[in-house]
Amino acid sequence: MAKQIDVQDLKKGMYVIDLDRPWIETSFMFQGFEIRTDAQLRALQRLCRHVYVQEREDGGGARGEDRRQVAAGAASGAASGGDARQAEVLAATAAVRRGPSIHGEPIPLKAEMAEARRLEADARALVYSMQDDVRLGRNIDGQRLRTIITGMVDSVVRNPDALIWFTQLRNKDEYTALHSIRVAILALAFGRHLELTVPELNILGVGALLHDIGKLKIPDAILNKPGRLTDHEFAIVKSHVPEGVKILESSRHIPLSAVEVAGYHHERYQGGGYNRGLSGDRIGLFGLMAAIVDTYDAITSDRAYHAGISAYEALGRLYAMRNKEYHGGLVDRFIQCLGTYPVGSIVELTTGDVGVVIAVNRQRYLRPTVALVRRANGAAFPPETVLDLAADRAQTVPGVEIRRVLPVGAYDIQVADYMPRGT
Repeated sequence: MAKQIDVQDLKKGMYVIDLDRPWIETSFMFQGFEIRTDAQLRALQRLCRHVYVQEREDGGGARGEDRRQVAAGAASGAASGGDARQAEVLAATAAVRRGPSIHGEPIPLKAEMAEARRLEADARALVYSMQDDVRLGRNIDGQRLRTIITGMVDSVVRNPDALIWFTQLRNKDEYTALHSIRVAILALAFGRHLELTVPELNILGVGALLHDIGKLKIPDAILNKPGRLTDHEFAIVKSHVPEGVKILESSRHIPLSAVEVAGYHHERYQGGGYNRGLSGDRIGLFGLMAAIVDTYDAITSDRAYHAGISAYEALGRLYAMRNKEYHGGLVDRFIQCLGTYPVGSIVELTTGDVGVVIAVNRQRYLRPTVALVRRANGAAFPPETVLDLAADRAQTVPGVEIRRVLPVGAYDIQVADYMPRGT
């Protein structure tokens, strides 16, 4: 039974089933949710005068089994918003995934490249526009944001490797903007691999693209300082988390579950992160995922204070920190998502030839598709010479495998030059 209640009387644990205004005018993506955080309370108090909650027999707001029955439809797709759904996804990381993906088989990579290119350009324009809006004290254009994220989700569902290729576009002078785009792409590919639904991916994508928005409040001189930060400077850097949450909570059309990505991406699995010092599954699915993806992109990028490492080495570092800094099962799944040899890796084959990984085989992780660049004798391969290591051995060099991964920039190879063309 629904009960009208003044927003000032709301408490955590109550299950909101309707508002005093249309849902589409608010930042809540799903119609119906349990109040779990102070941010949700503040948002409701800012947007509404009264709401309707599902009443329990004892007169309070629905929770537990009552809440789950009421939520059977809409809330079942709400990303990290449901404890049961979060537990389901995290539990699945400990098991071997069997059967076809809920998203179907990917379409050919080349068939998606042109659309991926357009989406990355749109995302880049959006990020710079949002940065201007925040600096000038204007609200983020939530509708435009949702439109672009929806397109990115659709692209990743069709073929994740297409947009992943654009994470190879790096410029340390544009780090904040491009890092946000790369994190969004990687988070969406990761979410697809975890079998998140399309509505869940949309929320995750919004949060990932905006996870570092609070850095716009941090002086560039501190963000790009080549040397070690002082304790005072590090405290200022850490403030980008609450600053980001504040910006997103004040913006319309930003789902509250997406705000969690900005709020929790620096929390760590065994504690010791910031700003709340959460640990374990209390960080939430999206926060746990964001911590992995954000770290991966940061350590593979060139910054004023460090040179980026190869994707292969970065995955090794994440694996070494599983169940310490990061959720172990999620680290395993992230490595599976990107492949043992991620797109863009420069590899040397057992033949001595050198190439660039252009596509991952997620059934046979050690056998990606490689664009051949340099022969063992130093001569160049003809343009667009491609070797599929998973193909029938009769169609390739018998027994050829990857011998080792080479450092970033080996032989002056510019990985982006080998990005597949669209059809």
